[in-house]
Amino acid sequence: MLYTVMKRVVAPTARLVYRPRVEGLENVPTDGPVILAPNHLSFIDSIVIPMVVPRRVAFLAKAEYFEGKGVKGALSRYFFGSLGHVPVHRGLGRAARASLDTAKAILADGGAFAIYPEGTRSLDGRLHRGRTGVARMALESGAPVVPVGLIGTDEVQPVDRRLPRVRPVTIRFGKPLRFDRYAGMHESLPVLRSVTDEIVYRILELSEQEYVDNYQSSNAA
Repeated sequence: MLYTVMKRVVAPTARLVYRPRVEGLENVPTDGPVILAPNHLSFIDSIVIPMVVPRRVAFLAKAEYFEGKGVKGALSRYFFGSLGHVPVHRGLGRAARASLDTAKAILADGGAFAIYPEGTRSLDGRLHRGRTGVARMALESGAPVVPVGLIGTDEVQPVDRRLPRVRPVTIRFGKPLRFDRYAGMHESLPVLRSVTDEIVYRILELSEQEYVDNYQSSNAA
């Protein structure tokens, strides 16, 4: 219900207000499994992408969004759950694995799933080293990966700002990447690293950020 309202009412209104520049949307398959791999600059990234992509897109989301207490916690669970977000506990191997299994089930069902290779939001505006979850998901599912470059979302809602403001936003979708050549090699750490780095490099081309070869702190929102 909430997803339908967001898609049919909120999204058109937001597009009218923000007038986002969208490039390469034809690179997103209209059906079948696909992984969207964007850079991550702002909380609103997980709202911007579903706003412009015609099909439903699910995201991994911080488990904290699903674990709050009281009315606020219940509203948060309803909001993120209705949008198809999947909770993930950072730093907990078994819980993270369960989240990726949920994502893989969505892909096996022919769905679209988005995952931030950096793992969390960039606090300095630069593109950070990718974590290998996106590569493992791609190799285990066989789904193509569409790199996404987001520009300007950190100006719409910076880290220290509660409410968004009107600023120019650009969303660039790159050509799908396929990794069939690595079929059956999802347990190889060098392969996972190589695939992740290739995806991040494509994101870098689209986002035009500065790249730093270290991980963003998991304490970022």
